[in-house]
Amino acid sequence: MTIAVSPDALPALVLNADYRPLSYYPLSLWSWQDAIKAVFLDRVNIVAEYEHAVSSPSFSMRLPSVVCLKSYVKPSRHPAFTRFNVFLRDRFQCQYCGTHEDLTFDHVIPRRCGGATTWENVVAACSPCNLRKGGLMPRDAKMWPRQKPMQPTVHDLHNNGRLFPPNHLHESWMDYLYWDVELEP
Repeated sequence: MTIAVSPDALPALVLNADYRPLSYYPLSLWSWQDAIKAVFLDRVNIVAEYEHAVSSPSFSMRLPSVVCLKSYVKPSRHPAFTRFNVFLRDRFQCQYCGTHEDLTFDHVIPRRCGGATTWENVVAACSPCNLRKGGLMPRDAKMWPRQKPMQPTVHDLHNNGRLFPPNHLHESWMDYLYWDVELEP
């Protein structure tokens, strides 16, 4: 799975004040228009530029390809409980059969049995597995999730997000996307 990024749109990679991307998945990108607006509002520093320029009768500037926020945005310690984040935690994979197709989510302990809609009870599941399990407990359906559902950290989601890069990564972004990855000995 990839996020579609058009290289023709000339998006700008947005880095926090510590030079780390605000998010990896989806990758923190702004349109070139938003990046220029942030430059003029003095909210960002330009780190790298495209060859392409925009002009007015009295002004010309190259479009930013990487910008860095001037003020540090403290990342949330606990990501929002959303369908997308559940899929990202589970790496866009059914936790029963392993497929990446036709994903929905399943309550491991069914709601009719008192199961809550929480990180610790919801997993990504394909529609066929979800229908097969139905409202049964895992032991009755003989279906157990591949990994125990848990609340991920933002770091967990960023690490999983790196497994699903966008379809386009501009070369000026590469120095800022993976600099905090552990190096091979």
